[in-house]
Amino acid sequence: MKTIKNIKRITVILVFTLSFSGCEDYIEEEIYTQITSENFLDENNADQLIVGIYNAVRGVYNNYNYKFAGTDIFTTQGEIFSTSSENDYVGFNAPQTNGLWNTNYAVISKANTAINRFENQISWSPGMLEEKTYGIAQARALRALAFFNLAQQFGGVVLDFEEPQSIRNNYTRSSEEATYNLIIEELEAAIPNLKDDPETGRFSKRAAQHVLAEVYLTRAYKNYGESTDFQTAADLAVLAIGSYDIRSQSFAEVFDYDNQINPEILFATQWGETGFASDRGNTKHSLFMNQVFNLPGVSRANLYGEKGNSLMPTPYFYSLFTDNDTRENVTIHRTIIADEESGLGEDVINPGDTIVYFPKYALGTAELKERLNDYWVYQPDQYLFGRPEDIEGVIYKYSLNPEFINFPIMKKFDDQIFSGTGDGARDTFVFRVAGTHLIAAEAFLGAGNPTQALFHLNRVRERATGVADYYTNIDLDTILVERALELIGESNRWAVLKRMGKLEEKVSLYNPHYIDHGAFDPSKHLLRPIPIKEIEISPETMEQNPNY
Repeated sequence: MKTIKNIKRITVILVFTLSFSGCEDYIEEEIYTQITSENFLDENNADQLIVGIYNAVRGVYNNYNYKFAGTDIFTTQGEIFSTSSENDYVGFNAPQTNGLWNTNYAVISKANTAINRFENQISWSPGMLEEKTYGIAQARALRALAFFNLAQQFGGVVLDFEEPQSIRNNYTRSSEEATYNLIIEELEAAIPNLKDDPETGRFSKRAAQHVLAEVYLTRAYKNYGESTDFQTAADLAVLAIGSYDIRSQSFAEVFDYDNQINPEILFATQWGETGFASDRGNTKHSLFMNQVFNLPGVSRANLYGEKGNSLMPTPYFYSLFTDNDTRENVTIHRTIIADEESGLGEDVINPGDTIVYFPKYALGTAELKERLNDYWVYQPDQYLFGRPEDIEGVIYKYSLNPEFINFPIMKKFDDQIFSGTGDGARDTFVFRVAGTHLIAAEAFLGAGNPTQALFHLNRVRERATGVADYYTNIDLDTILVERALELIGESNRWAVLKRMGKLEEKVSLYNPHYIDHGAFDPSKHLLRPIPIKEIEISPETMEQNPNY
């Protein structure tokens, strides 16, 4: 892949709502002053409108609403009896506003503006018509992606294609079927005009094929789906995989901080240390962790960061790693290491010392007592809220730990440049080829071809374990296990469980808070509530989802 390096950064000032910010070495903007939209836009700088869409996509994948909570592999960090509407579906009501809705419609709005200006305002010379076609293809593909993100959560949504130039109060939702048909039409129209190997940061043909494969796969389960949808999804996934062999890189290499631009990544939202604040905005490093700086020997400037949300992986997730799965050491921290001098009782803590250890398997009494003289040890059944009973005669008594919740925090999103919960510079991987293999496995299974389904599932497992043909049988449950191990925190777990018809089953089996007091209602909770403000904007035409 190539990287865009020779475009100057700009701040665009227009009389209309066109505002962007750039990102390091990728898709950057130039500074113009005392201009209007009419004298600014021409064929030489029209690409800045496309850049603005990519900038908006950052917001989509820096927002985690409705993606993880209330599933089998994520739960809340609260006491087991505490309620959380997204996680245990108790008291789940429509919010005033919603980040997932807003960020995706921001992408749609910018795409609509770009397409309108490309088609109706800019005068294109014959030699620049390919640039026009390419720009529109990117805008249509990214707009389709945003609509897909919305449709998975809300069902039918407002299919708006107009550049926003006035206030409206007559927004109307289309049916879910019409929404999926539109997404398919947009992606199929865009794919022929996207590039196979675009500049880093741009949406490629294979990335769009990956999305379209998942769209067809999702529709295949619907009562309005077509009989060929599973096979179409499988064929598209194969095209998106292309000739790339995921075994050419280890899982650790894929997530190496210095290897963020690598051939497994079909699409990423990009951040970086450029000197511009807008390029340091990632927050993913702060997900699924407790407040480690409360521990002795761990400063606020530690290497892990600060707690950025109230979710954690479930005990079920941690149990999925087999001994030979190399993803475990890349995905989670089984130790918390001190970065400053401190002490606890008789123990002197120096930088580099272990403060907390999370063994994969429960330790025996003798070994546990020995280790508790050097650091805290939390057994696999002690990850949820609460303090284990103190063990007499050891230095690291559980009652001395100021944290009430201790669990192996996430590692694969660790950043090297950040500030607390934000200002991260690491790219967010949106689509990887390993994920495409898992889409292919599910699609081939649905199409009645278990042989090919096993091939794609085993290719992912082989990279992780070195064992070829690990699985000899395949079903949706097996695919869900492999998706959890490979894609935790990357893919939308809630949407995948919903797609497969497994959401209520899996949350009832593996989400501890839901098991204690959950109240899932399939007539209500398989769709998210439309934000109240959207209803208020168009009270005569905008409909709420059932039972909210």
